[in-house]
Amino acid sequence: MMADGHPILYDPASWVVGDVLLRQACDRGDKPCLITTGGEHLTFYEADQVGNQFARFLQSMQVGKGDAVAVLLPNGLPYCCAWFGISRAGAVHVAVNTEFRGVFLSHVLNNCQARILITEPGALGALLEIEDSLTSLTTVVVSSHTEEPDFKRLSVLSFDEYRNFSSAAVAVEVSYRDLACIMYTSGTTGPSKGVLMPHAHTYLFGLGTIDNMRLRAHDTFYVVLPLFHANGMFMQVYASLIAGCTAVIRHRFSASSWIHDIARYQATITNSLGVVSAFILDQPANAADRRHCLHTIGVAPNPPELEAGLRERFGIRNVVGLYGMTEINIPLYTVPGVPRPGSCGKLWDRYYELKIVDPDTDEERPRNAVGEIVVRSRQPFGFMAGYNGMPQQTVEAWRNFWFHTGDAALMDDDGYVYFVDRIKDCIRRRGENVSSFEIEQVIAQHDDVAEVAAVAAPSEIPGGEDEIMVVVVLDEGRALSPAALLQYCEPKLPRFALPRYVEFVDVLPKTPTNKVQKHRLRKAGITPDTWDREAGDH
Repeated sequence: MMADGHPILYDPASWVVGDVLLRQACDRGDKPCLITTGGEHLTFYEADQVGNQFARFLQSMQVGKGDAVAVLLPNGLPYCCAWFGISRAGAVHVAVNTEFRGVFLSHVLNNCQARILITEPGALGALLEIEDSLTSLTTVVVSSHTEEPDFKRLSVLSFDEYRNFSSAAVAVEVSYRDLACIMYTSGTTGPSKGVLMPHAHTYLFGLGTIDNMRLRAHDTFYVVLPLFHANGMFMQVYASLIAGCTAVIRHRFSASSWIHDIARYQATITNSLGVVSAFILDQPANAADRRHCLHTIGVAPNPPELEAGLRERFGIRNVVGLYGMTEINIPLYTVPGVPRPGSCGKLWDRYYELKIVDPDTDEERPRNAVGEIVVRSRQPFGFMAGYNGMPQQTVEAWRNFWFHTGDAALMDDDGYVYFVDRIKDCIRRRGENVSSFEIEQVIAQHDDVAEVAAVAAPSEIPGGEDEIMVVVVLDEGRALSPAALLQYCEPKLPRFALPRYVEFVDVLPKTPTNKVQKHRLRKAGITPDTWDREAGDH
C-alpha cells in the first residue's frame, strides 16, 4: 500500500527530516504544519526555513555532523524547531525527559556527551544542582528570557538567536543510515540506556502510522503525548510531516480538555498511551463526546474495557491496538475497522519479523502458547543501532540475532498478538518505563537507609500498568517515616518515579549469591504494614 499514491514515501533515500521538510515546503507551503493549543503555528514553508536557520545557529557553536545536542523542552514549537535544525545540521537529537533531575539528568547528559543543551528557564535550577558532575556540557541555550543563573562554567545563550541566521539551504548531506536521535529508556538492573536511532528507524515510526492507521494529508493529528518519547515525536508529529497533514500539539495532556480540543481543532486522529485512555473515560460525559471528527485512535495497551469505552462513548470507528518499544519501532498494529479487543496487533511484515519464543531456549513457541516477544528488522538501519556506550547490554538484547523485548505474549491462530506480562524487572507507570535501579540509587543515599528494593505493585486504574513500591531496610538504631522518605525523594526523582507505597522491613529476601529476590517482594505485594502515599499516614 502506498499512502496518498506517493512512491517517494517508501524510498529510503528520502527518509531524513530535512528532505521531508523540503518536499512538504514545495508541495504544501502555506498549509499549517504545526499548531499549538497555546496559539503558536508554523506553515510547512516556515518549518523548512526555521530548520535551516536553527541548523546555522548550531553550526555557529561548532556543532558538526554526528555531534550530540541535548533537548530538554516541553511540547511546543521550540522543541520542533530545535529538532528540525539538529537534523538539518546532521547532528544527533538527544531527547531528554523533562521530569529528569539529579542523577537521572546527569547520567543522560554525561552518557550522550553533548556539549550543548537546549532547555527552558524552569530547568536551570536542576541543572545548577548537578553542574559539578557534568563532564561534557559547556553551553545552555534557553528558550525564553531569564536571568542567567550563577553557573560556574556553563555559558548561556538565547534560543531566539537562531532568528538572526540565514534560512538558505544548509549544505550537509544526511543519510537514512546516519544517527538521528538518542532516546533514553529506563534500565532494570542499571542506569537508563540511550537507544541509538538511525534516521530510517525514526522515519519508520511515522510511516507505520501512515500505513497501519491510514493517516492522510487531509487529517489533523491531535498530539498530547510528550515529544521526548517516540510516540509523540515520531509516531505523531513526524508521521504528520511525512503525510503532509497538520499536527495540533498540546503543551501537556489534560483529560478534561481532551475531547474539547479535538472538537475545537477538528482533529481526526490521535494516540493514547497507558492510563491516558482511562483518565479520558473517567471524565464526566458532556455534549462534545459525540460532536467531533475523530475517526482513529492508537492505543497501547489495548484492554477490552477501554477499547469498548472509546468506541461506545465517543463513537470512534477505529481503535487501533499496537505494540512497540523505542528500540524496535512498532511492529504490531490491529486493523482499522476490525475490532480485536485486547490484542496489540498483527505483524507489519513489510519491514519487521517477530516471533514468540521460549525465553530460556529462544525456540519458537506454538500458537496460543505464552513466550517472549523477539523482533528484528527487514529494513537496513530500520532498527536501533545499539545502546550508547553500553556494548554489553546491546549484545545481551540481541541474543541469537533477535532483539529480546523482555515482554511475554501469545500469538493466536490468526496471527494476532496478545500482551501477557513483562519478563524483565521493569516498572511501567503512567506511560513511563521506570528504572528500579535509579530509584534505589536515590533512596540508598539517605543517611538512615541501609538497603532498598523498588518493585512494581498493581494499579487499581484500568490500563494503569504499575504503581511503585519501595521496600526499605533502615540502618540499625535509625528511625524514618514514610512521609519523610517521600519528602527526601521529591526533589531528586521525576514525579512519575516517586513511590506510592513504602514498607520498612528488617531484611530483604536474597539468593545464596546475595541478590535481592524481587519476585518474592512482588508476590507479597501490599501488606497491612505498607504505607500508601495516596491514603496518607496510617
